[in-house]
Amino acid sequence: MTVNHKYYLNLAFDLAEKNIGQTKLNPSVGSVVVKNGTIIGSGVTSLNGRPHSEFNALKNLKNCTGASLYTTLEPCTHFGKTPPCVDIITKKKIKNVYYAFEDPDNRTYKKAKKILETKGIKTKLIPSSKFLKFYKSYFWNKYHSTAYVTAKIAITKDYLTINRKNKWITNYTSRKIAHLLRNKHDSILSTSKSINQDNSLLNCRINGLNNNKPDLFIIDLKLKLKKKLSLNNLLKTRKTYLITKKTNAKKSLVYKKLGYKIILVDQLNNKNDFVLLSKKIYNLGYSRLLVESGLTFLNYLLKYKLINDLYIFKSNNKLGKNGKNNDTSSFLKKIHPKLLTINLINDKLFKKEF
Repeated sequence: MTVNHKYYLNLAFDLAEKNIGQTKLNPSVGSVVVKNGTIIGSGVTSLNGRPHSEFNALKNLKNCTGASLYTTLEPCTHFGKTPPCVDIITKKKIKNVYYAFEDPDNRTYKKAKKILETKGIKTKLIPSSKFLKFYKSYFWNKYHSTAYVTAKIAITKDYLTINRKNKWITNYTSRKIAHLLRNKHDSILSTSKSINQDNSLLNCRINGLNNNKPDLFIIDLKLKLKKKLSLNNLLKTRKTYLITKKTNAKKSLVYKKLGYKIILVDQLNNKNDFVLLSKKIYNLGYSRLLVESGLTFLNYLLKYKLINDLYIFKSNNKLGKNGKNNDTSSFLKKIHPKLLTINLINDKLFKKEF
C-alpha cells in the first residue's frame, strides 16, 4: 500500500500553525501519529515551548508499537528542561519517523536520524516545498541570535498614514487581521510617540484570542511616555519594557514603580545599535517581534534594512487634505510588495519579504 507521507505532514503543519508566536524561543512543531492507516494521536508544541509536540502526541498512547510519526521538524536529541523527544519515540516503539526540516540547533542538527536508526527506527527527511518558509523566523533566530522582525503599517491610496478626522486609516476587517498578526508574535515594539498619540493597547482583540497580550517594548529615549495610558491597566498581565537612555536611569524609576521594566541603552542612532537591541530582546526569550509604529520609525528600519517582513494594509480611499504624514513616504513607494489573496472588502493587504 502506497502511503501519502506529504498528506500526514500537511496535517502536522496545520497543527504547528496554531501556536506560531506562542512558543517563545522554541519553534512551533506539529506531530501526527499514524498506525494501520489511522491517525491515533497528534500534538503541537505547548504554549511557551514545553513540552514539545512529539511528547504531546505520544504521551497518552497506550499501544503505538509499529506506528509512524510525522513531525514538521527533526525531533530534538538533547536534554533541556525536558528529556529529548527521541527518548519517548524510542520508548513508545515507533517504527518510522518522517520530518520535513532538519533542526538548525547544533544540539540536534542531523543527529535524530543517527540516534533513532541505532534503535531500529527508520527515519526519513521529506522536504516540503509547500512549507518552505514556515520556519523562516526560527532559522533566522538560530543563525543570527536576534529576534525576527516583522513590521506593519496602514496607508491610504494616496500613501498617507494619519487621518486628521478619524483614528482609523483602514476598515474593520483589516484591523481584525492586524490583531490576528499580533497573535502570531510573542512581542511588540512601538514608540512612546505612537502610543501617546493613539493611547493604544496593542493587544489581540479577537474572540477566543483576546487573552493573548504579546509582551511590549516601548522606545522612549527622552522619557515622554504619558503616565496615564490605557495600557497601564495591562501591566500586571503582561511584561512591558521601556527602552530609554542610561542617562535617564533615575527618572525611569517613576515608570518602574508603575510596573514598567526598564532597559537602558547608550543610544539608538544606527543599524548596529538596533541589532544589539534585537539581540537583547532575543536573549530575554522573545523570537518574533512585531513593529507597530509611525512612518518615521518605520523609515528608520527600512533605511537600515532591519525588517524581515513588512505588511502593508492599504485603504482604497484617498484622504487628500484630511490626511498627513509625519515623514516622507518615499521608502514605501519604492517597495513592490506581493498582494495577498485575503478578502478585506475594499482594503488590500500586501507583504514584502526582505
